[in-house]
Formats: sequence, structure tokens, C-alpha cells
Amino acid sequence: MLDTLYHSIDPVAFSVGPFAVRWYGIAYLLGFLFAALVIWRVARRWKLDFTTDALMTVMLGLIVGIVLGARLGYVLFYGGGYYLTHPLEILAFNQGGMSFHGGLIGALVSGIVSARITGIPFLTLADLGAIAAPIGLFFGRCANFVNGELWGAVTDLPWGVVFDGAAGSVPRHPTQLYEALLEGVLLFVVLFALSRKVPPRPRGTFLGVFAMLYGICRFLIEFVRQPDAHIGYLLGDWLTMGQVLSVPLIVAGLALVIWARHMNLEQQGLRSAADALE
Repeated sequence: MLDTLYHSIDPVAFSVGPFAVRWYGIAYLLGFLFAALVIWRVARRWKLDFTTDALMTVMLGLIVGIVLGARLGYVLFYGGGYYLTHPLEILAFNQGGMSFHGGLIGALVSGIVSARITGIPFLTLADLGAIAAPIGLFFGRCANFVNGELWGAVTDLPWGVVFDGAAGSVPRHPTQLYEALLEGVLLFVVLFALSRKVPPRPRGTFLGVFAMLYGICRFLIEFVRQPDAHIGYLLGDWLTMGQVLSVPLIVAGLALVIWARHMNLEQQGLRSAADALE
């Protein structure tokens, strides 16, 4: 069924004269649009002073930060030295090659800049972005499936897919869809459910939960995902670059959740002490 679906979808959604619009570009557009909607709705529910201008500033920063960060992250983490001899291709977005971890760094940097411009605390913006991020991941992974990239290892399961360009005409795990469900649907459900609490949880909680859960999901999926051919496995036949980059995310996410809770309890203690003195 999935194999039939893959072979029935053209990576090019439609063409206008010489210009071809690909599903990958549409996925990015839908991801940012739905992310903006979620950020706006959650900000209103949290009763934040979040104007339309602030939303536009944040989204513009995210678009630039994520796209540039994802591309530069791929060049740094997965380039394998190729771009040292081909520097003009670093910004060749049409050739593909985007890294989630680089995109996350770019998003955080843009969040710092947006926080200064809008006057909204950085961790508040980061939490809002973390709640919306799984939507973009979902659309992005679906586009990876349509493009026939980032496929998994060989499998005999009934939902295996024979991807064009993969070594041998054999069914493989559709790991793009695994990631769409785990990193996209699962993470969004968890984070959006947590955001329903009013007033919101301690600032930094959602960013920490997102980083921790994404790292866990990505680490597990890498066991059935085919590593980049020019990098391969880093340790024996199981450790991949994706797993190496996911471990710091898990640790940092857990540390951020603990820190946010500690700071919240400390602030509550200070307020209680001030009330007692009054």
C-alpha cells in the first residue's frame, strides 16, 4: 500500500511555465503557516501581549533561522568535507540537504533576536515555538517520503517501500513516515496537551520536553534508518551521526525541564516570603 502510494506521487506538485513547484517547498510553507496559527492561539490562551506585528517578526525570524540553520547544519554535520572543496554549493538549496539539528540552532538564534525586538522573554518564545515545531516536522517528513530520501534499512514487513535511488530494488522501512508520526504527531499531541494548563507551566518547560522527546524518538528511529552513504555507521554497525547529535538534545532537554521547575519553585518561595513580610 505505501509502496503504491510512493510511486504514485510526483515530487513536483505542479509547474507554471519553466518553474516547478515541489511538494517539499509546499511542505515548508504549510509548516510555517500552521505553526503561526498554533503560536497565535496558544499565546492568546496564555493571555500574552502578543500582537500581530510580534507574530510576523517571530515568524520571519524563524523562517530565516530554520532554513539557513538547517542548510549550514547539513554542511557541517553531514557534508563529510565535500563543501570544503565546493564552497559555492553551500547555499545550493535546490540540491537538497537539510539538518534538523542545524535548523533547531538557527531557530534558537532567531528566537534570541526576536525576543530583543518584540520584548517578549526568549524562553516564552522558545516554548511557543516548541509547541508548533512538530507540525513543521510532520510536513517535512512527509515531503521526505514523497522525494524518496532518508529511507530506512531493508525490511520484509508488509509496509516496506522500494525507494528509487536506494541500493537494490528491495523494500525498505519508510522511516520518513515513522518520524512524521513520532516527531510530528506524537510530539504535537503531548506538547499541545501540556499547553492547555493556564497559567502556563514554568518557562522553558516546553522547549525542554520537545528537545528530550525529539532526541529519544530520533535516536530510536535511527536503528532502522539507513545512514548517509558517505558517512555510514560511526561505531560498529549501529551508531549513526543522527544518534550522536540526539544524545545532547536528550540531556539538554531533561536539564532544562529540571531547571525550569527549580526556578519556578524558587520564585514561588520568594513570593511567599514577601507575602509573609507584608
